[in-house]
Amino acid sequence: MVSFKFGGGRPPRLRSPSGSGPHALPASSTGNRPQAPPAASSGDGRQAPPPPSSGGRRGPPSRRPSLRMETRRVTSFDGTDITYRVTPPPFEGAKTVVLVNGLGGPYLAWRAQVEYLSDQYRFITWDYRGMYASKRPSPDVPGAYAVANHVRDLEAILAVEGIRHGALMGWSVGVQVALEAFRRLPGFAANLVLLNGTYRRPLETMGPLPGLGRLFPPFVAFAARAHTLAARVTRSTFGPPDAVLWLKRMGLLGRTLDSEAFAELVQPFGQLDMDALCRNLRALDAHDAEHVLEQIDVPTLLITGDRDAFTPRALAQSMARRIPMAEILVVRGGSHTTAVEFPELVSLRIERFFADHGF
Repeated sequence: MVSFKFGGGRPPRLRSPSGSGPHALPASSTGNRPQAPPAASSGDGRQAPPPPSSGGRRGPPSRRPSLRMETRRVTSFDGTDITYRVTPPPFEGAKTVVLVNGLGGPYLAWRAQVEYLSDQYRFITWDYRGMYASKRPSPDVPGAYAVANHVRDLEAILAVEGIRHGALMGWSVGVQVALEAFRRLPGFAANLVLLNGTYRRPLETMGPLPGLGRLFPPFVAFAARAHTLAARVTRSTFGPPDAVLWLKRMGLLGRTLDSEAFAELVQPFGQLDMDALCRNLRALDAHDAEHVLEQIDVPTLLITGDRDAFTPRALAQSMARRIPMAEILVVRGGSHTTAVEFPELVSLRIERFFADHGF
């Protein structure tokens, strides 16, 4: 793990993910997950044999407990029905964190952060138009998926909920939406947390090999024309139980990613409207928020993995140098889903960032 920031401040005493005792984030860490507890005893002094392992190949993964978020709906500026989710405020006057999703993962991608921090903050997140539980816009034209319209959808949610101030936390393409929200909603953001994302044209940085990103725009254009075929390919690629193993071997997922966490994200992704997904991707690839970086006047935390094949570490480091009050955490071994692969480390770093800046 590599972490540095511009500015000072003494780190506060933090609770551990279990909620007991002070826990200071280590100055240097490989990001390894906690070790498993000792094996159970068989009762006669001998160690009980470990349960048989399926190796991720037999049967569906066990169901994870439901995330405590209430589903609500709002009609946006152009009549589009938008689905959003909120956690109950832990106490009167609790501050709000707006979670800005990626395209490849629904609100469940934030499970670890919501579970860990929901006793301190209220969370709100929404499905982009045409994605997951939100409806497609009407009229359903390419321009209706512009990044600015996602921000207007957020405005409608904030107006209904009566929220005027909070944190913006974006993952993947949600970083672009968060930057656009910062520009279009002056005075709203107390701070920014930007994970595994870029400020412009995300299709250009995609790909584990140099130059491979140039192949993605024409691929997306083809998928938009043949979205039924693209949906079948997506389900056949990510559906098999050993898909996570192959994606880890290719370097597209971190080796610490829990198979159940991956399955939880993939299941709804396989049911997506691929035509709407491609329209959103093309709109995002036409978006550029580079001019916003130097204008950011609030504390900003960037988090990335050194094995992120979609938004490389160097991109996050260049953003950190251009944002005036930026801090950065580079997680060793992290891929594009760093917050899912290293939930304790990322959650603790976000908590410390909020505490450092009085949020």
